[in-house]
Amino acid sequence: MNRLAEPAAPTPFPTPWGALGLTRFPEDPRERLRAWDAADEYLLRHLAGEADSAGGRATALAGRAVTVLGDRWGALTTALATVPGPAAPPAAVTQISDSHLAQRATLANLARAGADPAAARLLTTRDTPPERIDVLLVRVPKSLALLEDQLHRLAPALHPETVVLGTGMVTEIHTSTLRLFERILGPTRTSLAVRKARLILCTPDRALDPGPNPWPHRYALPGDIGAVSGRTVTNHAGTFCADRLDIGTRFLLAHLPTAAPGARVVDLGCGNGVVGTAAALATPGAELLFVDESHQAVASAEETFRANLGPDARAEFRTADALADADVPAGSVDLVLNNPPFHSHQATTDATAWRMFTGARRALRPGGELWVVGNRHLDYHVKLRRLFGNCRTVAGNPKFVVLKAVKR
Repeated sequence: MNRLAEPAAPTPFPTPWGALGLTRFPEDPRERLRAWDAADEYLLRHLAGEADSAGGRATALAGRAVTVLGDRWGALTTALATVPGPAAPPAAVTQISDSHLAQRATLANLARAGADPAAARLLTTRDTPPERIDVLLVRVPKSLALLEDQLHRLAPALHPETVVLGTGMVTEIHTSTLRLFERILGPTRTSLAVRKARLILCTPDRALDPGPNPWPHRYALPGDIGAVSGRTVTNHAGTFCADRLDIGTRFLLAHLPTAAPGARVVDLGCGNGVVGTAAALATPGAELLFVDESHQAVASAEETFRANLGPDARAEFRTADALADADVPAGSVDLVLNNPPFHSHQATTDATAWRMFTGARRALRPGGELWVVGNRHLDYHVKLRRLFGNCRTVAGNPKFVVLKAVKR
């Protein structure tokens, strides 16, 4: 048998209560990145009271409501939801995540561990937070804005006895990270580093007044970018380039294709929805679909679109893995617009772009077009030629290229 065709082998995740086999989502037999890291392991060891540099003692979990914020692939949620009975499992485990992929991974890892599907409640960053949190575990996100927003949203659920623990790799925890905890929740300190991971230990202070949550953020777009010039864009916390128009999107807007009236257009990896909104403004009667794996991004795109085209304009907004689970029939789309990411957390990878390209090809009807903007050095034209059999460079500058591939 071709070994590349075999399912991905779960990577054993050592927890204080036994090893778990975990994978990222979607599973890929070629994947060499783990679904957990030393920061996840460090936090669980500290909770269990194993010796560490933070001087921790076992945190009582039995009967307590535990909330996990930002669990990347479900490692923390799965471990806590499968604590064996004698070790006194929590009364409830709630995961809050902005990532559709992270929650799909969590569901798969819970099933792999044999957990009851009801063992963890999965919420998005757009859902109403729990009313009471006894233990708050925070996997520090890449976006400080998302951390700020979520700490504001969760603070009312904390009480003086709430245990607040954050974790991340040393390169992910900065002075600004600690200041957010201290300003919004209460006094904060850090542990020494263990295997390049660090803990954040915070004591909630209910008398603290952190001020209002500054998110979402809105700003007016520049005046030289075509149909959306001067329009207002909405950015919920964590959305890519939330305080300005990124230069890649600006370059794509300068070369945006005009779709036929009534065309079905997908803004794939939509972020705040600027590209899809521009397409809708430039093509009256177009039917837009905005897709992103970030719940914050999809909410931003919907607000941006509705503010500029009104409540009755034809558009759908879906959180999905590229187009793989967006419920888009094959051969139903005329135009896909795409500015793909090339990072997954701290790792540089083209896996997301490849899934976007393959999903776009399936969704496009014959003659349909995929337009992509990307950094020149990423060589997306090679992948597009391999997949579509053609690729044309529409425009380029020293940093970016706009590429077009046509489904034959």
